Amino acid sequence: MSGLRVGACQTPEILGDVEAALACVESFAEQAEAEGVDLLLFPERFLQGYLVEGPHLRTHALDLDGEGFGAVLKRLKGISQTLVFGLIEWQGGRLFNTAVVVERGVLLGAYRKTHLVPGEALFHHGKDYPVFHLKGVRFGINICYDAQFAEAAAGVAAQGARLLLLAAQNMMRCPAADHWKDLHNKIRTERVRETGMWLASSDVTGVRGEERVGYGPTCVINPRGEVVARVPLMEIGMAIAEIPPQT
Repeated sequence: MSGLRVGACQTPEILGDVEAALACVESFAEQAEAEGVDLLLFPERFLQGYLVEGPHLRTHALDLDGEGFGAVLKRLKGISQTLVFGLIEWQGGRLFNTAVVVERGVLLGAYRKTHLVPGEALFHHGKDYPVFHLKGVRFGINICYDAQFAEAAAGVAAQGARLLLLAAQNMMRCPAADHWKDLHNKIRTERVRETGMWLASSDVTGVRGEERVGYGPTCVINPRGEVVARVPLMEIGMAIAEIPPQT
């Protein structure tokens, strides 16, 4: 039995333009079709963009049961790969930093970020670590800052997952970006060594004005802590690796 071919996408940052974000998904999906990829991972809050200002959040947040997200699902119906991407969710009068799992335009489930950075004070914490199944591999999701907390990866591993998907967004002020660019994968390697899982991360790249830069990194790390696929820093692209099926 063949394994699960994962494509972790390093994308440009797209702010407040869902149409452009969906076009980006479609572009990666076309490339993934030629590469035989089964699952595509996109960055944190990719759909509407990572801004924490109240007006942006109130304007762009989506109810997963609402018409707006329904239109997104309809647009994605023709894509053959399972998609995992971040978005701003509005549910029950509260905001969540969420990653959804979508298959041929059907919402399979969602993970809400459990560890929020101080700048995400308008969001509420998630509590659960749902797992999903595809091509003989059980996988779960963490979001960006979650990776700094061992319990977030452990919450996925405890349910028998082989693969951890990490949707990240590290468009940082330049000094911080320079400091962290070589540390992200060091932290991620700690999580895989603790849990024995594979890890695939997805991030943005490029610049925002003169003060912020997103280097990435986007990669796939095996349970031994080895980077087996990566996208070079500051390049748009996809890191592809095959995850062996579970016995």
